[in-house]
Amino acid sequence: MSTPSIGSAPRHGRGLWPFAALSAGYFAHIGFFNPYLPLWLQSLGYGLWAIGLLTALQSATRLFAPYLWGWLSDRSGEPVRWLRLCAVAALGLSLGLWWQPAPWWLPLVLGLLFIHTSAMMPLSETVLAHTVSAAGAFDARRYGRVRLWGSLGFLLTVLAAGIWFERYGMGSFPFWANATLVLVLLSVWAIPRWREVPHPHEAVGGRVWPVLRQPAVAWFFVSMFLHVLAHIFIYIFFSLYLDALGYSKQVIGALWATAVVVEIAWFLTQGRWLPRLALGQWLVLASALTVARMAATAWGAAWLPLLVLAQLVHALGFAAHHTVCIALIHRHFPGRLRARGQALYSLIGYGCSGVAAGALGGWISSRWGLGAVFVAGMGAAAAATATAGVVRRLGD
Repeated sequence: MSTPSIGSAPRHGRGLWPFAALSAGYFAHIGFFNPYLPLWLQSLGYGLWAIGLLTALQSATRLFAPYLWGWLSDRSGEPVRWLRLCAVAALGLSLGLWWQPAPWWLPLVLGLLFIHTSAMMPLSETVLAHTVSAAGAFDARRYGRVRLWGSLGFLLTVLAAGIWFERYGMGSFPFWANATLVLVLLSVWAIPRWREVPHPHEAVGGRVWPVLRQPAVAWFFVSMFLHVLAHIFIYIFFSLYLDALGYSKQVIGALWATAVVVEIAWFLTQGRWLPRLALGQWLVLASALTVARMAATAWGAAWLPLLVLAQLVHALGFAAHHTVCIALIHRHFPGRLRARGQALYSLIGYGCSGVAAGALGGWISSRWGLGAVFVAGMGAAAAATATAGVVRRLGD
């Protein structure tokens, strides 16, 4: 695999503010929804196994929904059109969180909600990656300046929601969902309509399979799956783990916020650091540091300073890894393969791995305790490091 250009394309930032607004709104939604959904479900009386399965619905929908929306986008060449549709539907569905009239109701509402929210970032990244690129160069600096607003949105709600839920309880969880999805809808409507044209060098007939058959691409997706698997264990079980250890919701929120602060710092400055290593080397480094993060979380969670140190690894373990993945996908899925390439990132990285993490983590925690989940995460990160090494040897 040839190394995709990643640097600073000579384009100004005008026209990027709608993407920044969408990133802020979407991750403001994620910032309270993902960390506190398990605690809300717990407050409704669900057990660990049921919580694991319900939170895994988000990942289960990523097994098909992003690719479906990506296929529609590539077929029409209009990702913004489908992005707007998903935003309208998600807001309407979030109103259903206020009621639980029957046992099947909440799984149905969550499943339909996730079908639409799971498409938002792949479709948005499709347009954004094109917008911040020029002459084949993916501009990491401009991309980071947009993506950091997502981290700021996440930071705001993860802190504010922690304080709010600590003081008033989890009953207002549906309101937070409604309010943040209103912000998403407004920002989506500010993104101008754009039509993708077929790329002259894309796979014959616009087929994805010839790209996936390339060894370095295939190994990249394997490594990415394993790497994100480790992180999904954190997304689903970290709050429950800390709550069981006696940490307050404010401390839990502060620990999430610590990871996001270093994530913001990375996105703000990544244009300076990314060119110093090859993309494959960044994949290896990010996964190796995640091994250490998982070990500290599994065996050192009783020491708050060690937990803080583990959260600092998020700058490279998540933020750098994410940007490198976007750059690689942008390079290898051009033209009207672009939305499906981003969808595969979501499907394999956050769909397959999320289902595995939810089901496997629920089973592990019910048998050996929540700490054992992060031991499993350490194993996944170690395997991700090894397979990232294969990607590096194949030339990124």
